Order: sequence, then C-alpha cells, then structure tokens
Amino acid sequence: MTATRILVVEDEDAIRDMIKFAFSKSGFILLEAETVEEAKTLMADDIPSLILLDWMLPGQSGISFIQWLKKQKAYSDIPIIMLTAKAEEENRVLGLDTGADDYVTKPFSPLELIARIKSVLRRGGPIADPKGQINVGPLCLDIYAHTASIDGEILDLTRNTYDLLRFFMTHPNRTYNREQLINFVWGLTADIDERTVDVQVRRLRDELKPYQQDHLIKTIRGVGYQFSSENSDV
Repeated sequence: MTATRILVVEDEDAIRDMIKFAFSKSGFILLEAETVEEAKTLMADDIPSLILLDWMLPGQSGISFIQWLKKQKAYSDIPIIMLTAKAEEENRVLGLDTGADDYVTKPFSPLELIARIKSVLRRGGPIADPKGQINVGPLCLDIYAHTASIDGEILDLTRNTYDLLRFFMTHPNRTYNREQLINFVWGLTADIDERTVDVQVRRLRDELKPYQQDHLIKTIRGVGYQFSSENSDV
C-alpha cells in the first residue's frame, strides 16, 4: 500500500516543526517546501496525497500555486488545505473558489489539522502513486501518459472518454448527475449536452466490456452515474 505523503508548503520554520511533530504519530510522511518552486521540484519526483499550503509565500503566493496546479493534468486532483493567517470571510471564499478543499486559519490545533486532513482524504478519490497510476483491479489509469489499460493492454479511448474515465476513477463511489459531469469533466463552456454525456458513458462501457469491466460504471436510475471502485459485478 502506497504511503500517504503530505506536502507542506510553508516558509515558517515553527509551523513546519509543529506539523512534523503532529505527523510523527499520524503515520503520514511529510514532504517540506518553503516556496512554490521548491514544491514543484519535489512534486516532479513524488506526487503527494494532499498539499498543506500557506497563502503568503516568498516569490509566489499560495493562491497562484493553486491556479497552476489546477491546470496540470498530473496534479489537478490533489486535495489542498490552505494554512493561513488570513481569516477574513472574503479570503476564505477566494481560497475555496480557487480550488482549495479546506481552509485552516492560524493559529490552529495540530489535532484538528490531522482530523481535517483525514476528512479531506476520505472525500477525495484515490491519489495516483509516484508513477502517476491509479489502479482498480486490472484497470490502470496513467495520468502521465494520459492512457488507460486493462491487464497491460491499452484502451482505445477518445479524449472525451479518457477525461470521463479519469474523473470517474478519481471520484469513485459517488453519484453524479449529467449536469455535474458536464461541469466537472469538460466545463460548462464545453459544447456537450446531457444526451452527449449518455453517449460518452456508453462508449466508455463499450471499451470496458470486452474485459468484463463495464460493470464498474453504474447507472443510478433517476439520478445519474457512479463509478464503483469495488471490482465486482453487483
């Protein structure tokens, strides 16, 4: 099982030391960076399961780092918790709207921080391993190569079906309606309607069917679709 690596991007030594002490009893592996550039260097070799991110950093702000992360295929699904002294409501709203999953103001309780990390990780889907792969049974998604394979055989996916499978595999066991899928997978400005979502789901199932994996994508009647991370036909 891949260890849970948490990247903390924080320029205050005292904050990093406090987090390091809290993690010593949590089972998390801590990766440390004082700047955004250091964080990018670390992530090139080791994709974290979650990022703890300060807002005010030397050189580049935490907000601009989030904006960059969300544009990167390999990193866009990594959960982010902001650690900041900016407690005003407008700053919390900005952080969450930019893409942060949670917002913790300084000073904070180490125990509460651990609880929030665990909560965010439970909400999120599986994080890619250091090779950029997510596996569900014989199905493997490679977010670096932008491919999917079953038992090592590459699937012939279009861009749209790959994007749909990538979203499903990183957000398993939750039901999404068609409008949500359009928004989360392709964006509201995409030229995709609800009928097209059904077409893309059918095409994806057709690719999985020869390998007896099409049951992973479930239709929830009257609601939408769900990807099951349980590799069993039910």
